[in-house]
Amino acid sequence: MLATQVRRPEWAFMNYGYAPADGEPPLALDPADEPDRLSIGLYERTLAGADLTGRDVLEVGSGRGGGAQWVARRHRPRRTVGLDFSAAAVALSARHRRAPGLDFVRGDAEAMPFPDASFDVVLNVESSHCYGSVPAFMAEVRRVLRPGGTFCWADFRPADAVGPTLDALRASGLSLTAHDDVTPQVVAALRADDARKARLLATWLPRVAHPLMRRFAAMEGSRGFEAFATGRTRYLVARLDAPPA
Repeated sequence: MLATQVRRPEWAFMNYGYAPADGEPPLALDPADEPDRLSIGLYERTLAGADLTGRDVLEVGSGRGGGAQWVARRHRPRRTVGLDFSAAAVALSARHRRAPGLDFVRGDAEAMPFPDASFDVVLNVESSHCYGSVPAFMAEVRRVLRPGGTFCWADFRPADAVGPTLDALRASGLSLTAHDDVTPQVVAALRADDARKARLLATWLPRVAHPLMRRFAAMEGSRGFEAFATGRTRYLVARLDAPPA
């Protein structure tokens, strides 16, 4: 619906963002990327420690395409594929996101249209909470990863689902090599970006859609924001590695 109703190319990212913790150096960005600093920051935090140079990278749940484009521009992979269930989102991304080796494909996260061992890195940012079966998704991640490949994941869950979620990641057969709770940094990003979101909401969407979108975007005062701020919802990042050949 959003890809159909809001076709403006400047809306490139849909994640909640990440504000660096004390002591973390700020990202060095070109002026054109500054409006998306917090959303880009979440990608960089999710990818921390992963080497993408010259590799084949898949983003599952690529949305409006800004993240896949950033990865292709900044990290210099050989190939970057953005996969999304929404045909409208894929069409929007194909129209507006350009970078060397970048392509967008429509497909299901639980039945990916790729051969076995197609990618060195799989990336999934703030999307898996929408899937019908996380175990089915994880089985597909392992299938399309090459031996020794890396899965970089970020998403939110209710606080009492954090343990079961990490267990589900481990049950995939991939090795959980790093994970962290970055809820405070996400809350800080939501606070910092609230005024900008309010301006864009007023400009791009009819008033009748504002209450739903405020919750969807976890804007201050919404139930989504309060769940993060009170700790009822936690935001996690993780890295998992496929077994070597």
